[in-house]
Amino acid sequence: MENFTPWTSLAGGALLGLSAALLMLFSGKIAGISGVIGGLLSPKKHESSWRAAFLTGMVLSVLIVAPLGFSLPDISGENILLVSFAGLLVGFGTRLGNGCTSGHGIIGMGRFSKRSIYATIAFMASAIVMVFVRSLFGAV
Repeated sequence: MENFTPWTSLAGGALLGLSAALLMLFSGKIAGISGVIGGLLSPKKHESSWRAAFLTGMVLSVLIVAPLGFSLPDISGENILLVSFAGLLVGFGTRLGNGCTSGHGIIGMGRFSKRSIYATIAFMASAIVMVFVRSLFGAV
């Protein structure tokens, strides 16, 4: 509990929900990052510009919030091969689950999608099990 940050977590969650709701309200698009990137990799007509703007906003947002004291986690001491492999596994799981945590957990749950509810339960159960297993080995 040494890294417990309820207020910044609440603010981040509220901003995610707000941005996802605004994107859905004004354009009917789903703010799941895997779908946004997937759509850029295999573009359809009139779909690339909003996806590129969405990703640009995500990347540049760190510059906007940096003066407020927010920063990205420092992973310079991590094994880059292990981090890359973990990223590949996340990508594989995203394709397997037909969406990512943001798509299912924020948009899908908000729309009461059964598939997203089941996927989010699976995400959360997996995370709980992993934290428990890691705590057994003193890695948490």
